[in-house]
Amino acid sequence: MNKSTHFIGQPLYVQLLNYFNRDKILSLSQAQGGEHYIKKFDAWHHLVVMLYAVMMRLDSLREIKASLFANVNRFNHLGLKHFPCRSTLSDANKRRDSEIFGSIYMNLYEKYRHELYSDSRNCGQPKWLKNLKIIDSTTISLFSNLVFKGVGRNPKTGKKKGGIKVHTEIFANENVPSDIKFTSAASHDQFALIPERYANEELIASDRAYINYEKFSELTQRGVIYVTKMKNNLSFERIADTDYQMTTDYGVVRVETILFHKHTKEKDIYHKARKITYQDKTKKGKIRFISLLTNDFQMSAEDIIAIYKRRWQIETLFKQIKQNFPLRYFYGESANAIKIQIWITLIANLLITLVKNKIKRPWSFSGLATMIRILLMSYVSIQSFFELPHRDWDRLITQVKAPPEELSLF
Repeated sequence: MNKSTHFIGQPLYVQLLNYFNRDKILSLSQAQGGEHYIKKFDAWHHLVVMLYAVMMRLDSLREIKASLFANVNRFNHLGLKHFPCRSTLSDANKRRDSEIFGSIYMNLYEKYRHELYSDSRNCGQPKWLKNLKIIDSTTISLFSNLVFKGVGRNPKTGKKKGGIKVHTEIFANENVPSDIKFTSAASHDQFALIPERYANEELIASDRAYINYEKFSELTQRGVIYVTKMKNNLSFERIADTDYQMTTDYGVVRVETILFHKHTKEKDIYHKARKITYQDKTKKGKIRFISLLTNDFQMSAEDIIAIYKRRWQIETLFKQIKQNFPLRYFYGESANAIKIQIWITLIANLLITLVKNKIKRPWSFSGLATMIRILLMSYVSIQSFFELPHRDWDRLITQVKAPPEELSLF
């Protein structure tokens, strides 16, 4: 029987953990007080166990413990000397600061950021793409309203559910979070728009929840370009109005120069902007008009529309994370435990993205995530197996099709 060439002396999970530097993780934890009074279950053990639970889509501490013991012999490769009981893991999720795992994520992101962007993959893309940042938020529903304040009420019971809002920023040419902030679901998205964080010639694409005249004026002063969808109820003064016939599917595009004025106790705020209205077709073929708002007066209307359409990348990212790492069950009820689990989920998403970018074979993210989960503790090479998985498959099919040898009683 021909042997597979994909087997290796380490489980697939160990190969994923090789992306981390254990000493660096312990150093980050010590710097933030994560190792005070800790004898056995340090930040490395904590990361390995939680990442395993998230990638295996385990739903409770009991499931985590059972799965760990089922693979106890294979965990020797991970350098784990101690397997936590449920109370140990629960206590660690409550006490070890979630910002430690935020630092681990950012360290991993900065270390492998160059692998997320490829000049060959982005050949032919517009020049503004490398400067484009996309900001948005997604809300994760929780079991109660006690930890994070929720918004709205359940239409059936009238009870409020808690929620945590994850404010996210991504570079359009990387497609993984480059900055994360947590607030309760009741907080407004404008919280995440901080003009001081952006530099000259950077572009920001956002939805209309981020509209704030004062912050938009400050972005303009800093040389930052924003593109957002316009609200229908905004009051403004029209300075100029022009129609353009586009060669694309946008039809006639209306471009207006407008002036916003807002009176506050401290001062009057004036902001000059450009309003671009174009036609867009829904999936059902209906025509709708969309108005965009920007402080750029140089780029073409087509480029502005293209920049806004890039905003859907972050919506796709949220969908990708929620589909492959569903946050339906949490391993703790404290705010810290919930944030740790979200950070670990983002780390898992980043790891699979790095693997996907490294493999030449075109895998869908969901397909690759599923295969990794199935083979997580198998001794297969993450590189060679996912490049040519059909090798073993064809070999097995051939063996199945071959007629069995006749049994002999003599």
